[in-house]
Amino acid sequence: MDGAAADARDGGPRRKQVLLAAPRGYCAGVDRAVETVEKALEHYGAPVYVRKEIVHNKHVVEVLSRRGAVFVDETDQVPEGARVVFSAHGVSPAVREAAAARSLQTLDATCPLVTKVHREAVRFARDGYSILLVGHEGHEEVEGTAGEAPDHVTLVDGPESVDAIEVPDPSRVVWLSQTTLSVDETMETVRRLREKFPQLADPPSDDICYATQNRQVAVKKVAARADLVIVVGSANSSNSVRLVEVALQHGATSSYRVDSAAELRDEWFDGVDVVGVTSGASVPEVLVDDVLASLADRGYGEPEEVRTATEDLVFSLPRELRTNLGLTPTGGSGRGGASSSCSTS
Repeated sequence: MDGAAADARDGGPRRKQVLLAAPRGYCAGVDRAVETVEKALEHYGAPVYVRKEIVHNKHVVEVLSRRGAVFVDETDQVPEGARVVFSAHGVSPAVREAAAARSLQTLDATCPLVTKVHREAVRFARDGYSILLVGHEGHEEVEGTAGEAPDHVTLVDGPESVDAIEVPDPSRVVWLSQTTLSVDETMETVRRLREKFPQLADPPSDDICYATQNRQVAVKKVAARADLVIVVGSANSSNSVRLVEVALQHGATSSYRVDSAAELRDEWFDGVDVVGVTSGASVPEVLVDDVLASLADRGYGEPEEVRTATEDLVFSLPRELRTNLGLTPTGGSGRGGASSSCSTS
């Protein structure tokens, strides 16, 4: 038996560990969106307007604001003829039409995986399907997807809402989903939908994005060994909030979401030997580094990485921006570790 185990058995000093989930942090869509605003500011100069938050992270929005990005709620807040970036969460056709009516120069930073869901909605609506969109009411991504086929889309906000769903033709119904949901909860929602609508069709490929799934798989593995799991991410980040829920469902005694290390509270660590750390898909690694430094100050050892996937996908910058910058079709840096689930363990 090693010394740490003997100490723990005898009531002496205990080894304080940190388990660091991987993958974590920036996904390909977030990296592309943030870089779109950065490159637009460098090339065109400030101000560059952004409809909604470019990604759901307080730190990222504050940094870009200091560099000259102006965040607005709607296109009518953008001066006519100015340049505006659509966020990673996507927009509805109505928003695009409103931007065109004001002669705005648009840069579309919608995540390609969100665009895929939009295209599915258009296709299934054209084919006469009722679309059951699994997602959270009021989320920007849901609003954008529903806006592609508003007469065909019914929102299904969790398993408990299934009983109230009605469709004109139960033989022509399909489910789609927001890309940042809990995989387990979504599958439970779909199971209940299928019980009610046995002929329910599936999307042609998984709508929950690779990054959301990978981060949930990693936090499950961490939570099985951790007393406490810290999730770095903002309150309006759906995938960050889901990571807290997943950690609690898969073994962690407690789990908290923080925007930064400054929000850590001493009482969370009372009697805690093993702390897990992860971050949502819109979180820059510098915020995780700050949390790890705070844990080190509290006596926790060098982090042990718990890796469940290796990611390497990079999305190209929007076509309009690539053209203006003179970049190749694959132009984009992948600075934030943008990636795909091409290798898992």
